[in-house]
Amino acid sequence: MNATTPQAAQPLARYAAWRRAGDLVYLSGVIAVNPAAGQIIRSFNDIPVEATELIGRTGEFSSDTKDGPILAQSWYVLDSIRQTIESAGGQMSDVFKLVQYFKNLDHFPRYSRVRKLFFPGEPPASTVVEVSAMLPTADILIEVEATAWLPLR
Repeated sequence: MNATTPQAAQPLARYAAWRRAGDLVYLSGVIAVNPAAGQIIRSFNDIPVEATELIGRTGEFSSDTKDGPILAQSWYVLDSIRQTIESAGGQMSDVFKLVQYFKNLDHFPRYSRVRKLFFPGEPPASTVVEVSAMLPTADILIEVEATAWLPLR
């Protein structure tokens, strides 16, 4: 079974965005790309205004230019995971494991701030790794894969 709703994470190539194995749902790595629009999320301007307010847009050019790309990509990736989990019949509290890949580990504190918005209660178990590059371009700063427990009903 795979997500087919438009809001669920969509693969950029020939692979499943997610797969169910019994009570477990495995999400492929999600990056900040909207394949339907052919758009890479690069700044606060690429996500909903209400999200930018939640994640810390300051309105100061120098701060927003520096922090905007990782904050916007973090929000987009986690929101895509949320929508995918919901399309599979779950909620973010069902996610028990995240693997987070960063081009620069210095981005982790900003990402962590955004992650707390999606996991206000007990956070999932996490692995954080720095990598040299991610597909499809050098503009991609983060990729996150998730595993959720969603019992078959």
